[in-house]
Amino acid sequence: MDALVLLFLAVLWDLALGEPPAKLHPVVWFGRIAGLIDSHYKRRSPVRDFLVGTATAIIVLAFALSLSILPSFAQYPLDYALAVYLLKSSFAIRSLHEHIARTITDDIEEKRKAVSMIVSRDVRDLDVYHLNSAAIESLAENLNDSVIAPLFYFLLFGLPGALIYRAVNTLDAMLGYRNERYEYFGKFSARLDDLLNFIPARLTVLLYLPLGGRNVFRYYCLARFKINSDKPMAVMSAVLGVWLEKPGVYRFPGKAPENKDIKRALKVYWLVVAEWLVIVSLLLATGACPCLSR
Repeated sequence: MDALVLLFLAVLWDLALGEPPAKLHPVVWFGRIAGLIDSHYKRRSPVRDFLVGTATAIIVLAFALSLSILPSFAQYPLDYALAVYLLKSSFAIRSLHEHIARTITDDIEEKRKAVSMIVSRDVRDLDVYHLNSAAIESLAENLNDSVIAPLFYFLLFGLPGALIYRAVNTLDAMLGYRNERYEYFGKFSARLDDLLNFIPARLTVLLYLPLGGRNVFRYYCLARFKINSDKPMAVMSAVLGVWLEKPGVYRFPGKAPENKDIKRALKVYWLVVAEWLVIVSLLLATGACPCLSR
């Protein structure tokens, strides 16, 4: 199967149609499997919680792997249709733009509602600038998680790589919290997500270089708060010249972020997405990824 054609059709689907219905979305399936086990398992001890949480992750990853090899059992053109559908499900270009665009409003309650849909922090007491910051932070972090990283693993390992990465990212989003319920149950998922995002997060930083020059490296050096997720946020802050802050966790310097800065961030987002798609396409077209040869 021609990986370049597969990528082209998957991106075309994403831009034209957006996300598949929730009932038919593999990422939703990953979440439901993890959620079902999570809701039925009563926490007992750190060791047992860790083992059950690890088993939960393995079950979800095995399911993702099974989905990724389904096209190889189908006949043409069903094999292409399945592969395009599954690859598209591993990334979200259009829907990320749409979610962030909803936060661009002068109505602070509407803004608060829109931001609450894309971040896990409590937004009830955030002022307008911190709401704007949260929207831009989410865009920067999810540019890595929802676009750069899935296609990075598609380059390395084909469809299985993209789907397994997306499953790990989903597990981390659901279980990777540092609280009493998930400290041990979600530890394997969280550490695996850290591992898989280590290279993509830094690759994302490099993709910002044409837009921010030396400032990108200067802000990258300020990103010492988290293993991965603060790196894309730091360089987005550098390019826009606005401060991004999660109170008590991190802060990158600049002027206060306004609605117009969210619009600018979306323009930066599309430039980086386009840059990455060109790079991935060239690598596929030149056969630089032998694991994806026909």
